[in-house]
Amino acid sequence: MKLARWWAVTGSLGLAVSFAAAASGSASASPAPHGVSPLTARVNALEYSHPDGSVAGNAKISFDLVLALHNAAGAQSFVREVSSPGSALFHHYLTDAQWESRFGPTKASVSKAEAWLRHEGFTVGALPKTGLYVPAEATAHSLESAFGVTFGYYKVNGQRIRLAKGTASVPSSLSGSVSGVAGLSQYLNTNQLTTKLRSTGNKSVNSKTPEPGPPAGFRNARPCSAYWGQKVDTKDSAKLYKPYTGHDYDICGYSPAQMRAGYGINADVSAGHDGKGVTVAIVDAYDSPTLQSDTQKYFKMNDPSHPLTNSQFVNVEPSSIANVDACGGSGWYPEQALDVESVHTMAPGATIEYVGAKDCTDMGLLGGVSTAITSGANVVTDSWGDTLGDLLEPTGDRTAYDNTFLLADASGVSILFSSGDDGDNFADFGLTAPDFPDGSPYVTSVGGTTLEVNKSNSVAGQYGWSTAKQTLCASKTTNCGSATTPATGLAWQAGGGGGTSFQYTEPYYQDGVVPSALALRNENVTGVPTRVTPDIAMDADAQSGLLIGLTQQFGSTAKYAQFKEGGTSLASPLLAGEIADTDSAAGTPLGFLNPELYKAYSATPSAFTDIVPPANPNATSVIRVDYADEVDASDGYLISLRAIDYAGNETYCDPTGNCATRPVTLTAGKGFDSLTGLGAASPKFVSVMSKY
Repeated sequence: MKLARWWAVTGSLGLAVSFAAAASGSASASPAPHGVSPLTARVNALEYSHPDGSVAGNAKISFDLVLALHNAAGAQSFVREVSSPGSALFHHYLTDAQWESRFGPTKASVSKAEAWLRHEGFTVGALPKTGLYVPAEATAHSLESAFGVTFGYYKVNGQRIRLAKGTASVPSSLSGSVSGVAGLSQYLNTNQLTTKLRSTGNKSVNSKTPEPGPPAGFRNARPCSAYWGQKVDTKDSAKLYKPYTGHDYDICGYSPAQMRAGYGINADVSAGHDGKGVTVAIVDAYDSPTLQSDTQKYFKMNDPSHPLTNSQFVNVEPSSIANVDACGGSGWYPEQALDVESVHTMAPGATIEYVGAKDCTDMGLLGGVSTAITSGANVVTDSWGDTLGDLLEPTGDRTAYDNTFLLADASGVSILFSSGDDGDNFADFGLTAPDFPDGSPYVTSVGGTTLEVNKSNSVAGQYGWSTAKQTLCASKTTNCGSATTPATGLAWQAGGGGGTSFQYTEPYYQDGVVPSALALRNENVTGVPTRVTPDIAMDADAQSGLLIGLTQQFGSTAKYAQFKEGGTSLASPLLAGEIADTDSAAGTPLGFLNPELYKAYSATPSAFTDIVPPANPNATSVIRVDYADEVDASDGYLISLRAIDYAGNETYCDPTGNCATRPVTLTAGKGFDSLTGLGAASPKFVSVMSKY
């Protein structure tokens, strides 16, 4: 996720490119029918409004020269044919080598690009297995001369990052061989967790990869509920959280058995449709040295009938690591634990391949994705992204990702991305645009719900994940005593990401399913219907999250501990596990999911749980108790109310105190909606989807 931008702007902005052009990896995007919005230049200019020093001319910068596909139109057409039910080519996948031969960059293009890089004096890295870009490294001075850009450091949301100013260009001699350059600016992604744990610094694990040390410890306070509705706050005055009447305590963290029950897949797992024979790859930044042992301990404690065996776990370490401080280092370790434990929860028979990227930059994580899709994995889950990336992701970076997704789709690999945890991004950033890469039309965007699993392990309710928070009090006890006035007002806090694209026209599979009001939300800029995310949703609310376990740093001691976790970082691996179950039931990989999902939605809607608002929104709130210091009761407690499926106002305030308020734009509703897409996987999902 890109570093938070602090400016406040209003209106619509951006460029729109055709679905075909985006798929082809064209270096030059077609302009929006109404031209470029003046606001685009304003936003880009503001990114450079706080210079913070020059980049030394001899500073080394890594980048990727993105190669052009030699048959882009054919690549796009093949993806449609191979992934559309009823097509003669449906599920007749190509090998990586076959795809590269038919659609990928030519050997002549690769040679020409590498020759030019060496001619410029750049260090050329090994071509990735995808063959879609050439990694290279050069000094800042050399890159400025070669690409016609200038580098500088800028402060963005308190972070000091390197940005390239100007539009990168390559010599005309590379026309037809190179479609762009990616990675010149230091754009950082972040994971989609609701609990952000602090890194405690670096710790040398071995000479090859000195991974960060464990993250700072975190514990959930009590009281909380073992199942939905178990415990009720009877000690606080009802006046304290009026008009909300729901006062159950939130979940301590669902167990794996509860999560499987919530999606009705126990029968599928018992029948052997448990992911056996399927490999699910997980891509994150860095590589916790205790990831496997932590996961094995977790299942021994919480789901002993489904242990993670040594043969089920493959660890692909990064050859080196970088940007530890900028990326939050071991703050990625809870993400890794959540991803692995979620996938194994839903698909206890699957093989899990963890791929650690060298850092959280666009190009670092692209390297991890490229490794994962060419490793033989059937499903790849990615719980990270670039906030507002649909609008602000550089063209070269977007092209590099889209071309990689084309290869994955054609070779039968399902690619899933979390849709984000910031709703439509307005309340946090003052802009409204979807994230990237989840907004690419070649991946499945997974949004969030609040899943309520009751005492009998059945679903008491499931709503769209849109949470508002009201702090009731700070207290030395776990209740607010006689207080009747809350400490703060109610404000939108977090929710599943999504929105309408400025970059991609409406893909064929969304035509006729997505309401026109959503597809045309940016019509004043694009002039045409555009892609809408998310595609589908799974549990993501921290109030109904999964219990996870990992090694954390408590004072001077590193030890294993458990806490609940949520975010669309939970939703994506949950779905990945269920897709692995479906692959094993079908006896073949589902590959690119979206055409099949939208077809199933129209043909067999019972495969999905339609997520609609609660009959009484004031009754769906919960009470949450947290340690003030995140570890123990020494500093007391923070007691808050969390409103579920919140559809009220959201407010953005810039650092000067200027604020803007408007209604939340992502809401649940009957049929395809802006918050949960097609809805959530129902108990019939595996059986229906495995028939395609």
